[in-house]
Amino acid sequence: MLVKAAFAAWRQVLSRPFRAILWKSLVLTVALLALVWFALTRLIGAYLESHPLSTDYPILDGFAFFLAGAGLFVSLAYFLPAIAALVAGYFLDDAAEIVERTDFPDDPPGKPLAVGKALVYGLQFAGLSIVVNLVALTLFFVPVVNIAAFFAANAYLLGREYFELAASRFRPLPEAARLRTRYRPTVLAAGALIAALVLVPILNLLTPLFGVALMVHLHKRLSARALVEGGAGSVPRVEAGPGTG
Repeated sequence: MLVKAAFAAWRQVLSRPFRAILWKSLVLTVALLALVWFALTRLIGAYLESHPLSTDYPILDGFAFFLAGAGLFVSLAYFLPAIAALVAGYFLDDAAEIVERTDFPDDPPGKPLAVGKALVYGLQFAGLSIVVNLVALTLFFVPVVNIAAFFAANAYLLGREYFELAASRFRPLPEAARLRTRYRPTVLAAGALIAALVLVPILNLLTPLFGVALMVHLHKRLSARALVEGGAGSVPRVEAGPGTG
């Protein structure tokens, strides 16, 4: 199920209908990363100027500035999941509509989450992602543990965020969360695929659209499975309904 959904999502990201959204997504992602870079460099520069490492050896100060700048490249990787979540929320409906129309033409289309709630949800998740990744950043100099902490945290966070965003087009958010909980291993594995993409330079800029396309496919498949399995505590499939419930 997950492998088929991943291949279908990747095919969608590179398809002609996605190209307009793809370029807009790339521009917005790069712009937000540049904004974060600018803010961090200014903060670090101001701090180093007010707290010089050495007034007798200016070359050391220059080296410190260089290390701060190089270190920011690493830091940006920890901010990327939060930025990707914001971009995904912004382009969610456009991307999801294309996936639903091309790959699920016989199913009723989903309905977008109310703009206000989508914004609040996206900002809340972005804030949580920044906090979690900053904690992971403190482990940067611990070999193996640093990558493991980054990967594990983002596999969970990205899986939860993208799945609930995609599911919110068909069911209320609390119901989307219950469906995610019921199939937690599958959603977590999908989140791991998204987190793995975040680790790949350049390709990680495709994270927002790939995440949306992947979770649209996964939600469709898990909804069908829940409907077939039924039983106590089942989460019925909602073909179309207001995302706000």
